[in-house]
Amino acid sequence: MSAWVLPDHIADVLPSEARHIEELRRQLLDTARGYGYELVMPPLLEHLESLLSGTGEALDLQTFKLVDQLSGRSMGLRADTTPQVARIDAHLLNRDGVARLCYCGPVVHTRPDRPHATREPLQFGAEIYGHAGLEADTETLLLALDCLDAAGLRDGVIVDLADARIVRALFAGVPVDAAAIARVHAALAAKDASELQALTKDFPTASRDGLRALVGLYGDVAVLDEAAKALKGAPAVAAALADLKQLAAGLNGTAGRQISFDLADLRGYAYYSGMRFGIYVPGAADSLVRGGRYDEVGAVFGRNRPAVGFSLDVRELVGVLPARPLRAAIRAPWSDAVGLREAIAMLRKSGETVVCVLPGHGSEIDEFHCDRELVEQAGQWSVRAI
Repeated sequence: MSAWVLPDHIADVLPSEARHIEELRRQLLDTARGYGYELVMPPLLEHLESLLSGTGEALDLQTFKLVDQLSGRSMGLRADTTPQVARIDAHLLNRDGVARLCYCGPVVHTRPDRPHATREPLQFGAEIYGHAGLEADTETLLLALDCLDAAGLRDGVIVDLADARIVRALFAGVPVDAAAIARVHAALAAKDASELQALTKDFPTASRDGLRALVGLYGDVAVLDEAAKALKGAPAVAAALADLKQLAAGLNGTAGRQISFDLADLRGYAYYSGMRFGIYVPGAADSLVRGGRYDEVGAVFGRNRPAVGFSLDVRELVGVLPARPLRAAIRAPWSDAVGLREAIAMLRKSGETVVCVLPGHGSEIDEFHCDRELVEQAGQWSVRAI
């Protein structure tokens, strides 16, 4: 095999796309900062027990593992940043009140989490710790939508809501092991009614009927009333449905966005404990943004407090946006003349891109569109349009 061939689902990012990704990264972080979120930068790798404790099998399978040559302990390359941010909130910041934290950095997956996805996403995320009310859930959703708006995505956006408490409540008191629960989760996610019927045939009547009803409980806000009739009897279910209705009402003013519900949606990592959502945009094969409430994620670090947030892959986001035009620049001749170098330095300090044409390379094309040039007139260097 050639030395230059990269592994499957790993790719270089070339200049125009790299510039687009970097500009989006800055826009997203600036949007989060506008809401009061503080930037944190967790390490790319750390001890496995810290990365994986309490996160479930899905994240374990997505994590590359290696041995630390200094300590001999098992380490992992992060596949998701949320557990690391929970550790930072619990042990390094340890604030009594609300902590709003954001991040943007690479994660690495052992396999792509969806068709044609990269195994090296650039994960941007924002999380609120310390507030259990719906206000934090609403802020998270509004920030996620504002981030997409900043990227140029507004029309055709669909916010799909669910709540992990509903399925948990329907499993309450059912004597099954983790493997059986995982199979039921898979059948729910696939909307496989026949498989679900076979898996739940020995469940208590209320749990069996409730889980089977979930397969058809998706659509607009009317689904919540249908669910209240089909799933009556569990207080946690009633509370979850009421919260979903209130969250949807809080998003009613977001023009151009559609609100939907899929009460059987269980995709993602096992740490979700309440409201969860996916945001779909035109051109994306699956949800571009994923998030929700995960109040138990900090328990393994000794600090079990409310938490809610979301994340997206900036590289995937770029893939659904129109390519940006080449960056405008000024072309200048290569010279040792002091006056020319001073003129170039002043232009660069003012924010302009100045490309000095090296001898013999005047007609080559690169990442920049040189629509102006630096010329000498009467001993003075000035910029003119080409």
